[in-house]
Formats: sequence, structure tokens, C-alpha cells
Amino acid sequence: MVIHLRLVLLVLFLFANSNVLWAQYLEIAGVILDKQTNQPIAFGTVAVKGHPHGTTTESKGRFSLKLTEQAFNSVLIASCIGYRSDTLKLMREKKFYTLKLEPVKSHLNEVVVTGVSRATLARENPIPVVGVSTKKIEQAAESNIVDVLVKSVPGLNAVKTGPNISKPFIRGLGYNRVLTLYDGIRQEGQQWGDEHGIEVDAYHIVRAEVVKGPSSLIYGSDALAGVVGLIPAGVADSGLRGKYFGEYQSNNGLIGNGMRLTYRSGRWSYVAAASYRIARNYTNQIDGRVYNTGFREMNALGTVKYSSAKGYSSLNLTLYNNLQGIPDGSRDSLARRFTYQVAEGAADDVTKRPIVPENILNSYQLSPLHQHIQHYRVYTKNQYSIGAGDIDFSVAFQQNIRREYNHPTQPDQAGMYVRLNTVNYAFNYNVPLFNNTMLSTGINGMYQDNKSKDATDFPIPDYRLFDAGAYAFLKWSYERWTVGGGLRYDQRFLRGKDFYTATDPVTGFSRRVAGNINNAYLQFPTIDQQFNGVSLSLGTTYKVSEQLSLKANIARGYRAPSITEYASNGLDPGAHIVYLGNRSFEPEFSLQEDLGGEFSNQYVSASLSVFNNNITNYIYLTQLTDASGNSITDAQGNKTYQYQQSRAQLYGLEATLSIIPEGMAGFSFDNAFTINYGFNRSVRYKGAGIQGEFLPLIPPFRLLSSIQQEFKLKQGWVNSFKFKAEADFNGAQNRFLALNNTETATAGYTLIDLSAGAEIRYTRQHCLQLMLQVNNIFDTPYQSHLNRLKYFEYYSQSPNGRTGIYNMGRNICLKAVLPF
Repeated sequence: MVIHLRLVLLVLFLFANSNVLWAQYLEIAGVILDKQTNQPIAFGTVAVKGHPHGTTTESKGRFSLKLTEQAFNSVLIASCIGYRSDTLKLMREKKFYTLKLEPVKSHLNEVVVTGVSRATLARENPIPVVGVSTKKIEQAAESNIVDVLVKSVPGLNAVKTGPNISKPFIRGLGYNRVLTLYDGIRQEGQQWGDEHGIEVDAYHIVRAEVVKGPSSLIYGSDALAGVVGLIPAGVADSGLRGKYFGEYQSNNGLIGNGMRLTYRSGRWSYVAAASYRIARNYTNQIDGRVYNTGFREMNALGTVKYSSAKGYSSLNLTLYNNLQGIPDGSRDSLARRFTYQVAEGAADDVTKRPIVPENILNSYQLSPLHQHIQHYRVYTKNQYSIGAGDIDFSVAFQQNIRREYNHPTQPDQAGMYVRLNTVNYAFNYNVPLFNNTMLSTGINGMYQDNKSKDATDFPIPDYRLFDAGAYAFLKWSYERWTVGGGLRYDQRFLRGKDFYTATDPVTGFSRRVAGNINNAYLQFPTIDQQFNGVSLSLGTTYKVSEQLSLKANIARGYRAPSITEYASNGLDPGAHIVYLGNRSFEPEFSLQEDLGGEFSNQYVSASLSVFNNNITNYIYLTQLTDASGNSITDAQGNKTYQYQQSRAQLYGLEATLSIIPEGMAGFSFDNAFTINYGFNRSVRYKGAGIQGEFLPLIPPFRLLSSIQQEFKLKQGWVNSFKFKAEADFNGAQNRFLALNNTETATAGYTLIDLSAGAEIRYTRQHCLQLMLQVNNIFDTPYQSHLNRLKYFEYYSQSPNGRTGIYNMGRNICLKAVLPF
């Protein structure tokens, strides 16, 4: 398999650099400056409207682009979050361009390319898209990249299982309904699991784009709720450059270090990066230190890129290795101190487990019962022009290995051990512009092979999956109007053989066996299933004025059931859940309407987006109970959940408001408000309220408000410094799925964060960034409604009246970013 993959990559690389049929380029250069200070703007985005050509500015604000002759009929767009975008008409005889951007706090004009492969402004895109800049990501002090985005993107939430595991939810939908892209390649790593995080290195993500709403048109199944696009670092400057990242977080003693080196000479450029993060158990006022929430994470990546007058090809490699603790919530019934498992099966009495010693609670030592996740990825990306059009294509291979250790008597024996191989492929052709119209067509999909290895628990069967989809997307612009829409057809083939298990007489554990063994149990019968679906989208944007744009979009999304929803039948030891699937499930289809508007002037920027989403064959989890209404559990207290299917409706809104008072340079008052409602529209639950009418995992309304003051200095060694105060108000969630004790109500809470940062100039070209941030400064005890640890409880009552595990308490974060 590996040899074949190497041959494919080599052939693609050679083909991409052939000299046949490719259009020639003309090179331009330029610089982006701050209009008020005349200082260069680093990490700004430069693109040609309606074309795939784009780049970012280097540390001195400079950029260069190779353009086809057809691009000179368009305009050059320069943008950066915190500045008003600017455009210049491209002229064939002009080779150098200077663009000056006016500082504002608007987030509305970020150039985005997600979903269309051509540069466009977010305010001109009918589909709601939010960009998160390099500066925002580097200055954030959160535990992982998803938490960074949650602070910046209204409508994006995270289901959390401790500090380092955050699964993105968009407008109340998550898991296999949110597609995560890494450099345009879909992330595949057993994302069906509650406690399965995203296997990426946060230090080297330089930009992100979040698409809110069905994106199946471009990406196929699993983009029903939207897309989180993570864009890794590339090469901006010539010569050898580097960047060091260092951070410390007081609550769980997180220590992180990362290094990135880039080099560009002529047509070749290279990126090499690595990072290491380690953390112990986190703490809060109610639980003290939460046992088994530490982790050790290592990452590495490398890129080789060849650019010529015809386009570019890149070969990329990423390595991810994480030892991740997962708590089970067991503790002493009186003192509420955490305990740990020492026996197996019926011999394990949860109420009599020994208490975790203080030296273990406070150390960086991981429990023998933990997860080990490895993710390897190699891929090639290519983009070239053919005549006045262009193509881009990619091929990727990913391997995800997940071991979950849950046997204290045999700590080296994995409870779950699965290996997932994925080959992704994508080809897109952008037709030459005609009559103000852009047409993109393409095919993409994946092949997967999943196998259980030496394990004792088997929540999902072995399977093979093949996905294929073809689409066409059309976008027309004229004067104030932009209209876009498209159509796609997908097919998915799912195959699997009979899977037998039996009890090992020596260990007492379950193991995989052949079908002819005595007492063999057919845990997973043969799978031979095909799913298909049609996706479509139609939307428009009307530019009322330079300050105001109005949007409308309607989209139909498609999603095939995940392997757990369709065929699960066993314990996921890391999630502490016994999953039961349903082989009669049909694909999900959503029909979502979006209406919105965006306004921005020198002092105010605001946006409003309203959505309504109706889903047929909606799949969700409910807890199973016995005749007395008690949870069905195994000897270790692991609860049983079964997937159900019904009609559902979700609706809500997102609104933002940023104010920059006249005469108060560097000051801003920023607000983001979101509200979501989710209903099970089955006739069976009509009017049932919390006993079935509400969907699970719907976030409560949220208001995020902040005031910020930044001072920019023209002289001295301090380039700038800023202060920020932020209030994160989350309402109570009383619309929850109480049926069969699946969920409980969640109280509202407010978190106050304070931060300060400075840019210290230590050379004429480089500034050291220093950040100090205090999260939850008042050490407020709280449980997020999307916190899975809230339900890790073995007792019906508690001496302090508190049940489940609480979120992290006060956390002091120090971070440094040193470019060189």
C-alpha cells in the first residue's frame, strides 16, 4: 500500500510540472501598509477576485504573485482582520502595487476561499463564513485550536471531555455532521467518538475559516452542519525564517513548546515544524484536581513546495502522537475524592475503589488507563492554469491508530484498538470566466479501511467504505448582485464481513475469533449497504451600499449514517458508553434557509444571521433504562445508549456588534450573541417538553462581550501593547432531553477573562509577542451544557449537592511568540 502511494504521488508531482498546455504567468509585487501609521501589515491576505491566485504578506508587508494574463481583467483584493479591505484595478503595465488599509474592528471583509477555490470577500458570499486570522490564533491562550475558534466564531461551540478534547458543533450539530479540513484535506480519525478530538498541531495553524450551514455541495457527506477549515503555515519570506512558541498554563501546569522553520529560494520552499505539550490534571473549586485529565502531545510536520511560472505542487507530511488521560468520574461517596480502578468485572466494586493519592493527582504521571492516539498524514496539493481556466487536485493518505487502555490488571492490553486507513482524492476545474460568471466543477471522495486489532472491546465492526461525488457550482456577479448555486450527487458503499467474538477462558476478556469456534458470538453480521443523496444550494447577496450587504441562501445537505450509528454494538472504553446502532437507518437530509445582513463603517460594524434547518431522518442518542427507569449499566457503571432516528428542526440567530468611538484610537467594544433551538418533530413527542421534544446537546444562548484598548507606539523598543477584558455569559439550558435521563438541566454562568499583551521590537524586522491572560478570573464553578464530564457520576446524591465533574477553574496563561 505504501509503495503504491509513493508511486501515485511521484506520478502526480511529475505530471503537475510538465510543460504541456499550461498558461504562462506575469509576476507582480507590492506592499500592504497601515493607512494611519504607514507601518507594514504582516500576514495580510492578497488575492485576485474571481481567481485562485492568492498569497499572504511577509513580515515587511510585502507580497508577490504570478498571474495569468486573464487575471488582469480583474481587481486585486487586500484584506486583514482589523482593517477595511481595499481593492485596486490590475493593469498590465504596472508591476508594483501599494495598498493602504484603514484600521477598523470589522471582521466582515476577510478574503475567504472555502468551498469555491476562488478568492471572494466574505460579505459577498451568500453562505455565512467567518475567517479567523493568524494574529487572533497566535494571541489566543486556549487549550486547543477548537477552543480558540469558539472564542472567535459566533455559532460555533464545542463538546468537551476535559481541556484537550473539544469537538466542534455548528448551530447545534456536531460529530459527523461537522467536517474538519486540514489544508483542504478532510480530517478522518474516528470522529464518531464522544472523546475523540481533532488530531492537529495548534501551534502551526495560521488561519481558519468556518462555514456555517450545509456544505455538502462541495464536500459531500459529513458537511451537513458546516465546515471548520484549518490552514497550516506556509512560506512567506525568502531565505531562512523561524518562529518559536512557548506557553505555560497554571491550572493544569500545561507546558508547551513549538518551533517552525521556513526556507524559500527560487522556486523551492520548505517548512519543518515540531511541538511538544504536556499537562497534568486540571482543577476547580468543586472537584479539586480531576483525576486522569492530563496529556502528552507531540507533533511534527514537513512541506516541500515547487512553484513555477505554471503553478505549484507541494508534498506534505504530518505526525501526531498523543497520550490522553480520560477520567471515569469514580470517587468516594463522602469525601468526594477521586478513586481509581484496580480490579476487573464483577470484582470491581465502584464504591470501594481506593482513593487517588495526592502525589499522583498533582504529578504529570498518566494513569495506566488512558488513550494513545497516533495520526499520520501524507498528501500532495497541486494547482495550475490551463488556458484561461485552472485546475487543482489533491491526493492524501491518512492513518489513524487509537488504543484505549481500560484493564488495570493487564494495563498493556488495549480495550479498544482500531486502525483506520483513509485515501482522500479531489479534482476541481475552474472554467474560464465568461459574462461575469464563474463555474467550478469537480469530483472528490475517499476510500477507507477500518480494522480492530488486539483488543477486548469492539464498539464498531471492521469495514471498508468508498465515497464518490460530483458537483458543479456557478457564481454570477453583476453590479450590486452576486448569485451562486450548484448541484451535487453522492454515493457511498459500505462493506463488512461477519465479525465473531468469544470470551477468553484464561483472561475472561472478550476477543475476536473465527466463526467456527465454540460459543462464538456474531457481534457484527455482514454489511453490504449503499447510500446516495443529492445536495444543492442557491443563494444571493445584494450590495445595498459600500457599508451594507444583504444575504439569502437555501441549501439541501446530505449525510450518510456513520459506522457507529449504523452498526455499533459494544463498549467504547474511552467514552464509558455502550453504543447500539441501527441497520435500518436512512441518510439524513437537511433543508436550511439563511437570511442575513452585514454593515460596516468607520466606527461601527454589525452583522445578523438567521437560520432555519429542517432535517429528515435525524439521528440522535438516547440512554436506555430498565423497567424501573434505572440506567442500564455494566459492572463498571458504563451506561448504554442507543441511536434513534426522527424528524428534527433547528433554528436560531447570530449577531455581532463592534463599536469604535470617534477619537478613541485603539479602543473597541465587541459583542457576539448566539441562540439556538432544537426540536424533535416526531409526532410521538409533540408537546412532550423535556421528555422528548427537545434535541440533545443544544447550546444555551450566549453573549460574549469585550472591551479592548491597544496603544501603538511609533518610537522605542515597545511596538504596541494592549489590554482586554471579556465577559462570557451563558444562559441556563432548560430545554434539554430528559427522556431516559439522557440529559439534565444546566445552570447559567458568567466567566470573566482579563488579558494583556505587548509587541517588543528586538530587531528592525522582528517583534517578540508576549501575552498574559487570566481565564475565569473569579474561579467561578460551572458546568457547560456541552461538557460530557457533567454526566460522569456514580451516585444519585452528593454530600455537597453537586454531581458530575465541573469545568476548569481559574487559569493563568503565559505565552510568547518569537519570530527570527
